[in-house]
Amino acid sequence: MFNIKIMNKISPVGLDKLKTMGCAVGEDVENPDGIIVRSADMHGFEPNSELLGVARAGAGYNNIPIERYAEHGIVVFNSPGANAEAVKEQTLCSLVMASRDVIGSIEWVKSIADCGERIPAMVEKGKSDFAGPELMGKTIGVLGLGATGALVANACLAMDMNVIGYDPFMSVDAAWRLSKEVERGEELSEIFRRCDYISINIPYNENTHHMIDETAFSLMRPGVRIINESRAEVVDDDAMLAALASGKVAKYVTDFPNEKILRGKNVIALPHLGACTPESEDRCAEMAARQLYEYLKNGNITNSVNLPSARLERMGVCRLCVIHHNVPGMINRILDLITEKNINIEHMINKPRGKYAYTIIDLNDEIWEDTADTIRRMDDVLRVRVL
Repeated sequence: MFNIKIMNKISPVGLDKLKTMGCAVGEDVENPDGIIVRSADMHGFEPNSELLGVARAGAGYNNIPIERYAEHGIVVFNSPGANAEAVKEQTLCSLVMASRDVIGSIEWVKSIADCGERIPAMVEKGKSDFAGPELMGKTIGVLGLGATGALVANACLAMDMNVIGYDPFMSVDAAWRLSKEVERGEELSEIFRRCDYISINIPYNENTHHMIDETAFSLMRPGVRIINESRAEVVDDDAMLAALASGKVAKYVTDFPNEKILRGKNVIALPHLGACTPESEDRCAEMAARQLYEYLKNGNITNSVNLPSARLERMGVCRLCVIHHNVPGMINRILDLITEKNINIEHMINKPRGKYAYTIIDLNDEIWEDTADTIRRMDDVLRVRVL
């Protein structure tokens, strides 16, 4: 049985999934084997020595110190794609709001509620103040073609828009999901020059910080409309405010309000509603629970954001799992030790990710604890588990 700590409230679907697997689950669990978290800030959380994995019930993971946890041999998972449908739907809503002054028109109609019989005539006369362009025939650039971006791109095609996608790191799975009618943008500058609308669906990291900056705005078409379902920090707020003031950007719809951007002209800010659907929360919680449990029980890693993903069907009697730095000779050192113990290897896999690597070895006999301890004491070894 594994002990799972819940850092903040998640969908009961995830809790039930873990309980049916025999896990002890709760907010007051001490010395947990795993943690499931939504938005709680874990940067000040000091992990216990038994902690093996942290699963984020959602896609973003800036609330988790992934590098520090990697050095402790703690796998951090996210739930990519589980909330993609919800975010796609909000993006489509945002495209319409960016084109037509839907919010302004609603507020104006409310303001004439006491005008009685004059309301129909006032509506006919005043509606043109809130008009805006159609989406059909316009060109949209979709930055990021992961689970959400691919859905957005395909949906925009269905609305008869011209779609240019940009994602230099697009996975094979994403390519399969994406319609072949989506044009591939080779450079960001191409997106900026050609598009009437831009949908931002990229992950936030040090490489995408302020990707949309003053230089980017200088390349864009006058009157471009921008939808941000990524993170606030992908956009340079000061540059955005200047672009809004000048009219270079006609409308900015963001799911990440802050004090600065709320003061901007033609800003529509939503309270981080992108993934706020009951269906999305259920899927995220279930995915997080399933991935965490699979790692705890079998050592398989899927959708890790700080360590390599690796999956191996179990064979033999015993499984050895080693998280280590990606340095030359490490695998040979481990295999030589196993050979000295006269244990045969049934199956194995080694996966690198930057400066880290993960090795799974299935053996035809039980491995002695002193052998596992010898591996633990090796330089550059971060975590050893025998399953």
